[in-house]
Amino acid sequence: MTATLEPTATEAPAETFDSLNPANGDVVGTHSVASKADVDAAVARAREAAAWWGELGFEERAEHLLTWRSVVTRRIAQLADLSHRETGKPHGDAQLEIVLAIDHIAWAAKHARKVLGPHKVKSGLLMANQAATVEYKPLGVVGVIGPWNYPVFKRMGSIAYALGAGNTVVFKPSEFTPGVGQWLADSFSEVVHGRPVLQVVTGLGETGNALCTADIDKLAFTGSGRTGKKVMAACAENLTPVLIEAGGKDSLIVDEDADLPKAAEAALWGGMSNAGQTCIGTERVYVHERVFDAFMTEILQQAKGLRAGADAGAKIGPITMPSQIDVIRSHVDDAIAKGANVALGGAEAVGERFVQPIILTHVPEDSTEITEETFGPTLAINPVGSMDEAVALTNATSYGLAGAVFSKKHGMDVARRIRSGMTSVNSVIAFAGVPTLPFGGVGQSGFGRIHGPDGLKEFTYAKAITRQKFKPIMMLTSFARDAKTDAKVAQLITVLHGGKQTLK
Repeated sequence: MTATLEPTATEAPAETFDSLNPANGDVVGTHSVASKADVDAAVARAREAAAWWGELGFEERAEHLLTWRSVVTRRIAQLADLSHRETGKPHGDAQLEIVLAIDHIAWAAKHARKVLGPHKVKSGLLMANQAATVEYKPLGVVGVIGPWNYPVFKRMGSIAYALGAGNTVVFKPSEFTPGVGQWLADSFSEVVHGRPVLQVVTGLGETGNALCTADIDKLAFTGSGRTGKKVMAACAENLTPVLIEAGGKDSLIVDEDADLPKAAEAALWGGMSNAGQTCIGTERVYVHERVFDAFMTEILQQAKGLRAGADAGAKIGPITMPSQIDVIRSHVDDAIAKGANVALGGAEAVGERFVQPIILTHVPEDSTEITEETFGPTLAINPVGSMDEAVALTNATSYGLAGAVFSKKHGMDVARRIRSGMTSVNSVIAFAGVPTLPFGGVGQSGFGRIHGPDGLKEFTYAKAITRQKFKPIMMLTSFARDAKTDAKVAQLITVLHGGKQTLK
């Protein structure tokens, strides 16, 4: 909701909005709506700070980032409580994502120099007189538009790696979790003694659009594909490059030789944790028909007692974004209307704030429960006759973010055939906790990568340098080059590349 404060004689009305606890509607905090002028001013401050932050060097930046890591770690209970109140997720889940984020801050700080610093590369025979090096330089100011579902972990994938690469950051958090974003910026400000290296601009869609069109050097966005397209269009005005991490419709494949209790446990957690509001979570499950009945018995047994609520005994929190309730209901209704079987829950499980676990089987492949991102605690579980069929159905989507495979013998083979940016074998979303692995998708799930070496390089540009070590035997870059030299060059290139070559 929005409100206005009473203006003074010299001040214009300041527009504000409230962040609400989705479990009960209580106001968690009130935040200002940053105007375009506010955003431009923040970017200008970031531009000035970029000169200081970029010139510090890898070691000093690492010291600041590692100090920040320690601050977040010591205050983890405080941050988890704020995340719990703004998202509604259980305290334990809020803490878990902070733990993962802390590990990523540390990795980015400790490995930035090795990944981005100058290193020698081979010059090749034609340029043997040249010493060649490549290094990766910070872009300058990076804009980040973050999601609400994992307000610490998902944001840190862009923020920590952009900072580690030497950029300053202007961050626009989701309007559902602005308090978490402000907490992160305030805690980092303590570490850098108030310098505007990481700033937050709170607001609604107009604030995000203002950041896209501001004088930034790159924009990292995490959210829906629909909004991602608007972000790209806005950034195109200034030819600002973008990193897009959009939605997914990830599947978990269960082979006939899988450990069924573990596969069921993973599917249940992947589909229901965080109330199903996980872009890399499980929404579809394809189970080999020979073990389908046994798998269903196992997962329904494990689902007993699992419920959504605001009390300490509930493992699932509310739906954070109210409008998503209607999406979840429509997907469930569509699947049932087209012939899906209800194994757990059903349409009546969709409440006003909470959605109880829903498991459907034999769900038609043309239903929205299969084709569109549901983003709720639902699972569509279908039998398949083979792993070939499971892979074909998994890949029959415009999304390509993540997934999982459970198989004792063929897990790696099946995983490699899935068209997605990330896949876990005999676990679920494990790749997110491995700092060295890139995180991102293909197709409608977006492009670009956070985490790992790719994540650091994502916020840099490559700088190539050659230095002449000695006079070349044949001077090629000169108008003094004669026909005799051209003949020698032709002869040399024929020797090097004219014959049949074999890889060694």
